[in-house]
Amino acid sequence: MTSHAPTATERKAILDATHTIAIVGASANPSRASNFVMTYLASSVCDYDLYPVNPRETEINGVKCYASLAELPVVPDMVDVFRKPADCPGVATEAVAIGAKSLWLQLGIVSDEAAEIARAGGLEVVMDRCTKIEHARFAGGLHLAGFDTGVISSRRRS
Repeated sequence: MTSHAPTATERKAILDATHTIAIVGASANPSRASNFVMTYLASSVCDYDLYPVNPRETEINGVKCYASLAELPVVPDMVDVFRKPADCPGVATEAVAIGAKSLWLQLGIVSDEAAEIARAGGLEVVMDRCTKIEHARFAGGLHLAGFDTGVISSRRRS
């Protein structure tokens, strides 16, 4: 399948238009990537309303957790997915059914089938990208290695 991978400008536009994010596969375990990303997205740096989705959790980081996208009290702008690729077509189908605007598959997650389902349902699709990394990149706080070094210049200090 030939699919359009959003450019940096398009990814920034998706993040800028996003106010509510459903985090599918969110974990209460602080060592899991989903928890780290959720913590970052909940920080004062970001201004997103977050809705963790995991049928095995009732609360994550003090935020009520939902068993499915259909149970959310709002229609999320973005469905941010931390699930294995085989689970993504089902998540994409749910995202289309609830009227989400975008489907974002996290770093390392690619599912052409999920992308086809989402695009056919009118959603924008991003795959194999981290919302935390992309947000930080566009906010100016991310070094190429993935963290804020505090270095403004490439020159050595004298």
